[in-house]
Amino acid sequence: MASTESYRSIIHLNGGTWLILALNLLWISAAQSFHVSRQFAPAQPPNPGLSYKTYYFNQKIDHFGFYEDATFKQRYLVSDCNWRKPAGPILFYTGNEGDITLFCNNTGFMWDVAEQLGAMLVFAEHRYYGESMPFGDLSYSDPKYLNYLTSEQALADFAVLIKFLKSSIEGAKDSPVIALGGSYGGMLAAWFRMKYPQVVVGALASSAPIWQFEDLVPCNTFYQTVTNDFKKSGPGCSESILNSWAAINHLSETGDGLQWLSDAFHLCSPLKTKEDVGNFKGWLIETWTNLAMVDYPYPANFLEPLPAWPIQVVCKFLRNPKSGEKELLQDIFQAVNVYYNYTGTAQCLNTSQTASGSLGDLGWTYQACTEMVMPFCSDGVNDMFEPHTWDFQAYSDDCYKQWGVRPRASWITTVYGGKNITSYSNIIFSNGGLDPWSAGGVKESLSDSLIAIMIPEGAHHLDLRSNNAYDPKSVLQARAMEVEYMKKWIQESRNN
Repeated sequence: MASTESYRSIIHLNGGTWLILALNLLWISAAQSFHVSRQFAPAQPPNPGLSYKTYYFNQKIDHFGFYEDATFKQRYLVSDCNWRKPAGPILFYTGNEGDITLFCNNTGFMWDVAEQLGAMLVFAEHRYYGESMPFGDLSYSDPKYLNYLTSEQALADFAVLIKFLKSSIEGAKDSPVIALGGSYGGMLAAWFRMKYPQVVVGALASSAPIWQFEDLVPCNTFYQTVTNDFKKSGPGCSESILNSWAAINHLSETGDGLQWLSDAFHLCSPLKTKEDVGNFKGWLIETWTNLAMVDYPYPANFLEPLPAWPIQVVCKFLRNPKSGEKELLQDIFQAVNVYYNYTGTAQCLNTSQTASGSLGDLGWTYQACTEMVMPFCSDGVNDMFEPHTWDFQAYSDDCYKQWGVRPRASWITTVYGGKNITSYSNIIFSNGGLDPWSAGGVKESLSDSLIAIMIPEGAHHLDLRSNNAYDPKSVLQARAMEVEYMKKWIQESRNN
């Protein structure tokens, strides 16, 4: 699994609910006087070059109330082989909406700079993901158990864990801590520095759409960015995708047309109903979005191995936007096949299959139905998608139907300040020009210590991936700048 995290937002389309991945890849206080259960389990990471230990920490389920006093075990990973003690820095990854080992094994930047900075690496798992389940197997069984799945509780987890680490690890008492994260983890890193400046001296927030809320940015900017990636990757490419929707709608009007679509796309489950067609189109939207997020300059592994600059490969099949309906959709199939079946081994394509896999889709749908309300829309003119407006009431109704809760559209901006963040300091916001999530990111520096770094050739948090011989110059420059700022924060902390 590559370093992409899933964002899912529920959008009411044509009377149905589509869960659209608009990604990545992308997400606890001790009881009894910081008593910890540091149960060591030898780690066997997929990358044999990485060496870390796995621990579990007893965290309070509720940091902000006093009635619920139970605890759960939060998993965290530690690598101290490059740590220069005493007081060497700690790079702390704020876990995303998934199993923390995925992010540990795919955030190569931290491993690449650990020796240079003499840093200890800590990867903290987000509550309700991976193994960090507050109510064990019951955690997702009822909304009353999910009530503690919030970004605020997760940030408090991180703060308490760091306090424990600095008090229990010999030589770490005066270690400056820097938060790092990508996607939702990047949002958490930025918010961590904002809310707990006494705990972390700075934060690197990569591909962090902290402004993708309320009306802070236009709701159609996300899909415009996706469209631009395809438009500049080949003549006729985005136009072919735009024209495909009408072709799908026309063919799906008859039983014979549904059968043809099912056969042409080699679908594992044939299309039979209007709802099936809606899910099929949602799957295609998700595919185009995922490709924009993982448009890396070198081959990478997701569901299938992907070629370097995969959108350019996809666009080779989409050069004839004005061809007949069936010819156009056969081209669309060839393009989709690059993402789902590049090796040619798949017997059929499963429309329920996405890049997110084990990244905690269920947990994120709950978060999206409570505080992570990100408006999305498309107009079919400035983007390559069918026109859809943002309908918060329909969104809220769907959330209530699924979870029995209603979202609070303005809660995130209330808690974290929206665009009014100039009073904060020591945060780097890095964004890739190819990444759709840059639409909600901070792309211009707000002060001398709220720094924006743009990576024109970068997809979703490319700067957090390992160094690669095919990295564009812009990402190498971005990483160098990030390291220099981290050195500056470390030195300032020591001076103070």
